[in-house]
Amino acid sequence: MHIAEGLLPPLHAAAWTIAALPVVAAGTRRLSRLVTAPGGAAALGAAGGFTLLLSSLKLPSVAGSSSHPTGVGLGVELCGPLVLAPMTLIALVFQALLLGHGGLTTLGANVFAMGIAGPWAMWVVRQAIVRLSGRIGPAIWIGTAVGVIATYMTTASQLALAYGGEAGGTWNAFVNFAALFAVTQLPLAIGEATLTMWAMRTLTVNGVQTLLPNGVSR
Repeated sequence: MHIAEGLLPPLHAAAWTIAALPVVAAGTRRLSRLVTAPGGAAALGAAGGFTLLLSSLKLPSVAGSSSHPTGVGLGVELCGPLVLAPMTLIALVFQALLLGHGGLTTLGANVFAMGIAGPWAMWVVRQAIVRLSGRIGPAIWIGTAVGVIATYMTTASQLALAYGGEAGGTWNAFVNFAALFAVTQLPLAIGEATLTMWAMRTLTVNGVQTLLPNGVSR
């Protein structure tokens, strides 16, 4: 989910922006190299469209908040996790300006959660499962589900750090936010994992060349 405009104190918003900027810069360089790589343009197009479409789907949550899929799992599989930082930034700016979803002051926090924490969690789990079992399908499914959960847990942590003083402590606030978001985010993690695995199979069947996170085409 995205943190809405004005929900983070200015210092917190600035800190998350500073934390996200180096990764966005590195991801932008990686993205520019992928554009000219064999199959790179197709992979980036599919990943970007998937991320923008799924993350734009606002679903009602508890207490007036909203939840949504992240859409970044396909991008992690096609292009690697680093590219998702600038790709997510583009999607979040579009949504903040045109859809009233998220906000400009909270861009850094939202990019960190959805474009950095989630994708890297997906990639680590995916790589571990592939190395242990050699099976791509379960690696994509489990990695995507873990990444979605990591995204919402990061958002819960960001809000807990901002409002822990008003909710009986940071840990108390984190538990409350995490429990609140789990109602919608856990089913979404299962659904998004299934959709991402289906999308990867569809792209493979239709001959779209994909790129592994280390840049080796397959």
